[in-house]
Amino acid sequence: MKQIALAVILIASALLAAQTRSIATPSSNPKVRAITAFVRLDRQKYQQQITEALVVLRKVKADFESSSYEVETIRVTTQPLAELVADMPEDQALAFLTQLDQLSAKENFIPNVGPGMLHESDDPATMHLLERALSTLPNIQASAIIADDDRIHWKTIRRTAELVKYVSEHSFRSQGTFKFTATAMLKPLSPFFPGSYHTGAGRQFAIGFEGANVVRDVFVRDKGSADAAIADLTAALTKHASVADTVGNQVAAETGWTYVGVDPTPAPLGDVSIGAAIEAFTGARFGSSGTLTAARIITTAVKAVPVKQVGYSGLMVPVMEDKLLAQRWAESTYNIDSLLAYSAVCGTGLDTIPLPGDISLDQMERIYADVASLATKWNKPLSARLQPIPNKKPGDRTDFQDPRLFNTTVHPLP
Repeated sequence: MKQIALAVILIASALLAAQTRSIATPSSNPKVRAITAFVRLDRQKYQQQITEALVVLRKVKADFESSSYEVETIRVTTQPLAELVADMPEDQALAFLTQLDQLSAKENFIPNVGPGMLHESDDPATMHLLERALSTLPNIQASAIIADDDRIHWKTIRRTAELVKYVSEHSFRSQGTFKFTATAMLKPLSPFFPGSYHTGAGRQFAIGFEGANVVRDVFVRDKGSADAAIADLTAALTKHASVADTVGNQVAAETGWTYVGVDPTPAPLGDVSIGAAIEAFTGARFGSSGTLTAARIITTAVKAVPVKQVGYSGLMVPVMEDKLLAQRWAESTYNIDSLLAYSAVCGTGLDTIPLPGDISLDQMERIYADVASLATKWNKPLSARLQPIPNKKPGDRTDFQDPRLFNTTVHPLP
């Protein structure tokens, strides 16, 4: 009888273990990096509109948490800056942005005011307001569009270089540049910042994951086997994107807002490293031969995820947001040209790149132009988040004081 009882206990334990493995747990799931609402603010009632958006965002957050997903941030993207502050004197516009920034701190969301220049024909004066905002306000993020379906925006490229140079020289420890990116061929409604923007009526939301750990789990198992890695990574990413679809559609039905989709890009942050994932596949340091192949595998899998996709839908390689990538950058295993090469198989461009403080506007323009040229040639979304640091020269160590940035070494310009 004792043997039978023991057998029953063992069978029950095995069944319980199997059930436990089948249930998603916080440690096995990627974090939800961004739940982003798109709103068209009316300055007369913007606080009410933000409150309504936060109700939706917090409901999405709660639904994810009930499914054992940790949510890192909720975010709000407004209409493009020039439309947001139309007909306001610059000082008054800055005061309004300050109020929006303060509200974001109080309500714990990240605000984005879209592109300072959306079209080549836009008034570049808006970029001066954006310079001041990025240099003084701690939370607001923004972008500029340097290429779209029509053409490369050469005037915007020049004004973008001027803005980044100014913000690097006027923000605390040059960290204002972290809140700004130039985008090329990126469509509206991306959940990821700073490039997020929209041009419609709003009342929409999108979702993005921090999924580098998912890639690493697959690459450890399928090391060196491209076909197996693509198939297994597609399945793993689909599992989580499907959860996002279920949550998004349910909240949309309950609130009347529109769920626009998910960006399956497996974003990294800190120890959740896309660099470590790629090294698990290649067996070599990031930047070695095979890195580009791994980048292609990731992007192929991402694009095969059968959900409505928005944003980049590719590969993020943010030099200073990924702890291992920051280390490899200091070790000079890769550089700007390497990142552009990886972008040719659909990375997301140049992200959090530390640059010498004496970089000229012409040099920055050429970097932006390379990103815009690659994006338009291959019709893919790319971005460039460049971070020059005054008084830093090649070989110096960066000294940012932002928990999302990992300090590394400044490289000489190519």
